[in-house]
Amino acid sequence: MSDDATLATRRLRLKLALEDLREMKGFGTELVTLIIPPDRHISDARSLLQNEHGQAANIKSKGTRKNVQGAIESALSTLSRYKRPGEHGLAIFVGSIIIGNNKNRMVNVVVEEPPQPLMSFRYRCDSVFELGQLEDMLVDKKSYGLFVIDRSEAAYGIASGKRIHVQEHLVSNIMGKHRQGGQSAQRFERLIEEAAHNFFKRAAEHASSYWLPNIENIQAIIIGGPGHTKDFVVKNEYFHHEVTKRIAKTHFDVGYSNESGVRELVENAGSLMGEIELDAERQVMTAFLSELIKPAPRATYGEKMIRSALEQGAVDRLLVSEGLRKNTLGLRCGSCQHEWSATVGRMEPLPECPSCSASGDNAKELSNISLIDELCKMGERSNTEIIYISVDTEEGSQLLHGFGGLAALCRYPMM
Repeated sequence: MSDDATLATRRLRLKLALEDLREMKGFGTELVTLIIPPDRHISDARSLLQNEHGQAANIKSKGTRKNVQGAIESALSTLSRYKRPGEHGLAIFVGSIIIGNNKNRMVNVVVEEPPQPLMSFRYRCDSVFELGQLEDMLVDKKSYGLFVIDRSEAAYGIASGKRIHVQEHLVSNIMGKHRQGGQSAQRFERLIEEAAHNFFKRAAEHASSYWLPNIENIQAIIIGGPGHTKDFVVKNEYFHHEVTKRIAKTHFDVGYSNESGVRELVENAGSLMGEIELDAERQVMTAFLSELIKPAPRATYGEKMIRSALEQGAVDRLLVSEGLRKNTLGLRCGSCQHEWSATVGRMEPLPECPSCSASGDNAKELSNISLIDELCKMGERSNTEIIYISVDTEEGSQLLHGFGGLAALCRYPMM
């Protein structure tokens, strides 16, 4: 995959993992968080866990002592699979979580390819997992520049995620277009236009200076205002050339050129801010639906069929709903020791053993990977393009609710 696609995959994997981890609660201080940055050795973490396992023997509560030691043993078992933390580090979350009706189950969640390097080594036992370092990685750095202007005032700022920041409000102090005693009409008009030019230049330079340090993260510059001034300023190239490259072709009419105007601009331009990604999603979903109705479709959907197609290397483009919330668990029956895998929805109880029909309450969780993560890794082996589909469009909602969140455009018809 390209660097952008790899980063997108890592961010989504982390987002899904964090959604699960936030909801997990334990009895007392039974949940273990272990975060290893890339510059620390696995042996350091192993030594710390072995020491903590010994210290846990002093816990008075028998149930808490059993669960804490079990969590540490599971973490040690997980660490044995790694020789080094990896390029960006390694995070392990393990412990006995509450699943309702006074029941609990052991979970083991590993984040092994975070989108950014982990900064500090952490070990913690608590009733919840420590997620601060990973949460910070999901702060959206992508943003949109905002600029509103008329002849009397201007304002500019930035929109990032759900936040709108107005950096500055400028007032022009341009004289009104009426006769002043002792001045010719031509001279007075010239002074007005010179003042307007200086104001446009000042406003554009201030805005450009604000945006340029982070111009690579700015997706587009959105321009608005109550009259034709906004078009004049863009047409006459008042902005820095790097800013000009990112100015959206569509300009918006708003009632004011102050902070209220900036917020109105965001409301009016909301569709423009997301139209590129959403349009791409619509196109690929349309291609999938069109293919599906053909006599010999080069398309399929559903977990079982998707797995089969991926194993055959037949998937050209894998469409994954960002709303898909299932994990693939490796399980061992506590009664007959049979091992099997199962796809389980978030916070659902474990299924019964397929060998002896023992309750899932007796099963031990050996591994836990999000279904999205597992299928994407299968796709990478056959050079499959992974496309994440949001749930914000009608097509995206259809993928999630009508096709189980998974679909594929294949290289040849799937029979």
